[in-house]
Amino acid sequence: MNQPNGPRGLHTNPGLKLPKIDITKPAPAGSRQRLLELGPEGFAKDLRAQKTVAITETTFRDAHQSLLATRVRGRDLVAVAPYVARLTPQLLSVEAWGGATYDVALRFLGEDPWQRLAQLREAMPNLCIQMLLRGRNTVGYTPYPTEVTEAFVAEAAATGVDIFRIFDALNDVSQMKPAIDAVLKTKNAVAEVALCYTADLLDPDEKLYTLDYYLNLAQQIVDAGAHIIAIKDMAGLLRPAAAEKLVSALRAKFDLPVHLHTHDTAGGQLATLMAAINVGVDAVDVASAPMAGTTSQPSASALVAALAHTDKDSGIPLSAVAELEPYWEAVRNVYAPFESGLPGPTGRVYKHEIPGGQLSNLRQQAIALGLGDQFEKVENMYAAANEILGRPTKVTPSSKVVGDLALHLVAVNADPKDFAENPQNYDVPDSVVGFMAGELGDLPGGWPEPFRTKVLAGKNLKFGITPVNPEDLAALQGADSKLRRSTLNRLLFPGPTADFQKSQDTYGNLDQIETVDYLYGLEPGVEHVVSLSRGVQIYVGLEAIGSPDAKGFRTLMATLNGQLRPINVRDRKITVNTVQAEKADPNNLGHVAAPFAGVVTLQTVEGTHVEVGQPVATIEAMKMEATITASVAGVVRRLAVAKTQSVDAGDLILVVETE
Repeated sequence: MNQPNGPRGLHTNPGLKLPKIDITKPAPAGSRQRLLELGPEGFAKDLRAQKTVAITETTFRDAHQSLLATRVRGRDLVAVAPYVARLTPQLLSVEAWGGATYDVALRFLGEDPWQRLAQLREAMPNLCIQMLLRGRNTVGYTPYPTEVTEAFVAEAAATGVDIFRIFDALNDVSQMKPAIDAVLKTKNAVAEVALCYTADLLDPDEKLYTLDYYLNLAQQIVDAGAHIIAIKDMAGLLRPAAAEKLVSALRAKFDLPVHLHTHDTAGGQLATLMAAINVGVDAVDVASAPMAGTTSQPSASALVAALAHTDKDSGIPLSAVAELEPYWEAVRNVYAPFESGLPGPTGRVYKHEIPGGQLSNLRQQAIALGLGDQFEKVENMYAAANEILGRPTKVTPSSKVVGDLALHLVAVNADPKDFAENPQNYDVPDSVVGFMAGELGDLPGGWPEPFRTKVLAGKNLKFGITPVNPEDLAALQGADSKLRRSTLNRLLFPGPTADFQKSQDTYGNLDQIETVDYLYGLEPGVEHVVSLSRGVQIYVGLEAIGSPDAKGFRTLMATLNGQLRPINVRDRKITVNTVQAEKADPNNLGHVAAPFAGVVTLQTVEGTHVEVGQPVATIEAMKMEATITASVAGVVRRLAVAKTQSVDAGDLILVVETE
């Protein structure tokens, strides 16, 4: 009824577009059998020795993270996986897990990410499954104890991950080392360790991110025990000539294979892949054509066609790649509400440097904050925030810090120059404060001063790696896989895990519901079929929608297996008269206002004495958090909101009266 994702329209069930092949026959042997036979070291040597270029398929993870805010459900990935396994067994790997998929599965989709991985493993027994691992952060946003990293890697490898692409947001190999060691400890998984690429190494004015910088980083990666060196070009900044120079240098200096990952935001990255291939890169990443381009990877069919009948031919038939495209086209159409909003390539990426995997999520955050129609301003502020923060390599979680600051600057209509010079006059996002304190490590180019000192002045910072309590440690190191997974979920994402559990308790497992029904709701008068298991189906229908009551609720008459049932639902399209929130007076320093729309939680009570800069509340919106501080010293005379309450930008939070 509420249609939060818009009207149902004429979306086609993607399952109707699956290739017409027999998936009951066993999948042919592929890269996974080669890994099991040769072991990780032998697998890497074999990759380096081959003359053709190997291909990784990213549609299952990074493509939809970059284009569709990571919202593609596990059922739509598992449905096509057997077809990928049989039509394209020549693939090096399928990147299908990690990155933002873990968080989004719990937070937004009501899915257990471990169940998704297990199902994909079963559906693709012949192909290596690859995941993106954020070093000591695993799939989270802050560092975790080594015991968590080890347990996570061991469980992921046992469940189905064959290749771990490991990176650190600031290219700190020491932060990747626990994850690398954990992968090596498995004895059967590949440690592909990434150097994160940014800027332009060909630029004569570039003094930080130079060729020597990347080669020194690669040496540390090799010394750490990596099987494969990855070039992780998060924003698509690696230009063809730079790719030639970097890949040539890596190949000349090291014996390990080189795997190139990029994003096609500016539209020219097929040329970058070809340039790298021509100088010997061993593997590259692509996505199915309907899920390729712009913030995603270059098109698989375009690359396969470009390499056909050459000495670098991937061995993957173009017809097989093309046969999978109608399915992915239908999937993308169904998930249209989550599009990144970038209809075509843009050269602006060379200025703002927003990673492809962040851009669609950043747009969703901007929309949630009421800034959707100001996204060009968000892009400009992202570039400004990058400079303010010392030009870090931008990939989760460092990219989140830059994004948080950009959204904050737009939300409060700040002048970036004034913010950089006077951050003490603003409510700085918590992630920025932690970043300046070194929560994510040290910046490659050093800290921006005096900005950093001003941000940290008077802050009582408490961060670091929280030890695992004995009970959780026993669960992580015990033999109960189910308990270990649930413990990892809770340790990595306590809030989203609680949301997931609430969804499970309220609705049960929703995996069996068709995605068109899941996203757009039921059609009145049409009976919908939900297949619970083989031969077990239930029939659901929407018969009638009643008139709204004074509080905006309607009674829906639904049928379940022919039995009529009333359901009371709040109609979100109906405006109910409520008390208008009080707005803060911007000219009154004693008025503490919400800096942007979100959920405010008070941290003080009436009668409390507060100092300038003292935290009085926090605000959270779409994974962005900020501390709200007092602008004057005095006594809290009035609280204008409840302990925890949704607010709009400019709403009055509390009043401080000067003494």
